[in-house]
Amino acid sequence: MLLIGAMTILKDFNSLKLLPSILEQVEKKGYTTPTPIQAQSIPHLLKGRDLLGIAKTGSGKTAAFSIPILDRFGRKNVVLKPNQVRSLILTPTRELATQIEKNITTYGEGLELSSKVVFGGVGRQPQIKALEGGLDVLVATPGRLLDLINCGHVGFEQLEVFVLDEADMMLDMGFLKDVKSVISFLPIKNQTLLFSATMPPAIEKLSKELLINPIKVKVDLETSTVDTVIQKVYALEKKNKNELLETMLADSAYSSVLIFCKTKLGGDIIVQHIENMSVSCAAIHSNKSQRERDEALNSFREGEVRVLVATDVAARGIDIKNVSHVINYNLPEDPTNYIHRIGRTGRAGQSGVAISFCVPSEIARLGTIEKLIDQKIEIDADQPFHVDFSSITSASKKKKNAKGMKAKKAKGRRF
Repeated sequence: MLLIGAMTILKDFNSLKLLPSILEQVEKKGYTTPTPIQAQSIPHLLKGRDLLGIAKTGSGKTAAFSIPILDRFGRKNVVLKPNQVRSLILTPTRELATQIEKNITTYGEGLELSSKVVFGGVGRQPQIKALEGGLDVLVATPGRLLDLINCGHVGFEQLEVFVLDEADMMLDMGFLKDVKSVISFLPIKNQTLLFSATMPPAIEKLSKELLINPIKVKVDLETSTVDTVIQKVYALEKKNKNELLETMLADSAYSSVLIFCKTKLGGDIIVQHIENMSVSCAAIHSNKSQRERDEALNSFREGEVRVLVATDVAARGIDIKNVSHVINYNLPEDPTNYIHRIGRTGRAGQSGVAISFCVPSEIARLGTIEKLIDQKIEIDADQPFHVDFSSITSASKKKKNAKGMKAKKAKGRRF
């Protein structure tokens, strides 16, 4: 395995000699300099190499794999048999799948290549119909794809490229078994790309089974946060969260706010509270239908809704420009999700603000996050419900020491 480190191979997209229509679309999107994952991946992918890419969400992975696929297919048209696909992109969530297919359509404009996204939660018939004539690019989530495979609606005899995106998220969401089932249907001889934000043992093992002499690209690891994001912590008691939220949303500077919460029920309660303030708000989580999720995202993207409330399932699937603030209503249990969450603002070189509510019971969780990102997050006392954590921590230590001394004395008396 060849490891490509921090060295940048590619300085601009023009040097790749891509198809003119692809370069035109890249330019239309305002991209001039490739991101590190693109610079270090695309030249090798254009040569047909397998690749293991370790990079955090928002690093430009979609363009890194979609541009080489489209350039390859655009240079050589293939007559597809019914229900066959030339490339399969497997991703964990509906939002990610939709986002990827949208980018495929944009970059591939003018190439006359066919693409379709399939996922659960919506009717199967339009998806089955789209597959009948064969597809150049199929973007799918595991559950619905397996359903279509088992019913004979999709085949891989003509598969050339397989992309497994957000592999660690697949593992976290319990999809690894489904992923392996999908892989069992694929031909051995194809170009295979695996992208993951982290590399847990199960994903490392899968990569060794799946990839043949791959290039390994490691950039923008999950221990780093975006430099353009200002990070703050608001220390407070749990009972004051909603009142603090009201104070914040009364400020017009909070123009496009993404709030992350712990549970689906909690998300709905937050939405109700915000709507009672006469502030436009919507929620996305797994209990919402696909239509509801799409409508909420589009309304937020278009500025019709000022606040969007989401659970962590959506943290890697939201690619929306101009998010002014991310608010962590609850600190995430998995510290890497903190990076995913705050990465929804400060995108494409713009600035953003990430504010985390932290209650006394979450002090240890905050410490774990700070250890992961290797930096202290400023506790901003300039808010009406500030709690001094240092006094809480000191009191906790004194209580713990007192308990320890009491236990020692009791132990001494027994002897």
